[in-house]
Amino acid sequence: MVKDAFLPGDLAPGDLIAVPATGAYCRSMASNYNHVPRPPVVAVRDGEARVIVRRETEEDLLRLDVG
Repeated sequence: MVKDAFLPGDLAPGDLIAVPATGAYCRSMASNYNHVPRPPVVAVRDGEARVIVRRETEEDLLRLDVG
């Protein structure tokens, strides 16, 4: 997280945080190092949010393993 970032006081584990710009930490540069699944991608337009790429699951990560 960003040092001294302003976050809601009622933020709790499991809550979602929107990150509008991630620079080099974008989906196209993401990896599954240590089998950490990638988060979903959500588009927002005119106050309406919709998932355009779903969250990866553990099953997604293991599907390509053949050993």
